[in-house]
Amino acid sequence: MAHPRSGAALWDVAAWKTALSSVSGILVGLLFLVAGIWKVTDPFSASVRLEQAQVPPAISLPFAIVLGIAETYAGVLLFVPRFRRWGAVLTGLLLIAFLIHITMYYDVLRGEECNCFPWVKRAVGPVFFVGDGVMLLLAFLAGRWARPSESKRSAALVLGAVAVFALVCFGVAAARVSSVTAPAWITVEGKYFPLHQGRVFIYFYDPECAHCDQAARRMAQYRWKNIALIGVSTARPQFAREFMDSTGFRGLISTDVDKLRGTFFFTDPPYAVALENGRQKVAFTRFDQQEPEATLRALGYIH
Repeated sequence: MAHPRSGAALWDVAAWKTALSSVSGILVGLLFLVAGIWKVTDPFSASVRLEQAQVPPAISLPFAIVLGIAETYAGVLLFVPRFRRWGAVLTGLLLIAFLIHITMYYDVLRGEECNCFPWVKRAVGPVFFVGDGVMLLLAFLAGRWARPSESKRSAALVLGAVAVFALVCFGVAAARVSSVTAPAWITVEGKYFPLHQGRVFIYFYDPECAHCDQAARRMAQYRWKNIALIGVSTARPQFAREFMDSTGFRGLISTDVDKLRGTFFFTDPPYAVALENGRQKVAFTRFDQQEPEATLRALGYIH
């Protein structure tokens, strides 16, 4: 009579371990799928966030694509039981590398928002490490009691499919950026303003964004030529004028953020576009000591 009870107990233990592995894998896999797919479908916005996290601008775009592929691939592996252990290992390595990077730049990034996962606002600080520690624990649980992974060939085919998807998305995003035409007009300072006449520089910002503030202060020092400067607040429009005045960025204010967002595709500010007779010449996602100054000077927008 002791043997059936012992067998049932073993089965119960195996059952909850398998269930915990599955739930942990699905939870972490969902997070990584969302983060990875966002990066591969919007690589330009992802590269901006990586630059804000101290990734060198020269490699931020290709790194965003590679990271997006890795995160998407890890998420897919975690969802498939026969690949889950491999997915847990890859996820753990990505999280550890990320934690090491944040630790290296902690003094610079402390208090800054780290939008590694879209729509999830997290400030770098002690709680940030707790959150990533929880994800690392879930990744460990997902792999600890998952069955041994198998079929390297199938896993390689999945990676190839994810990479092809990422490259196609990059091509679409690049084509979209290079063929944008602005709306015929917008409302600026409560008046009709045509965008298809002459040169226009539109700067999108969040009044409470530190990166937006720094970028505006740098651009305020430029010697602009005969360019119409327009500032568009993507959030908290009641602080738009205060932001423009405090940074010294002498531009007009438009409240047509929804209309412009429907044309210029970006996720988070700072972001800017240089227009000439309504056609987008360049979209700016990089704001540092070199850009957008170098490109604007080459275009003839500043002295």
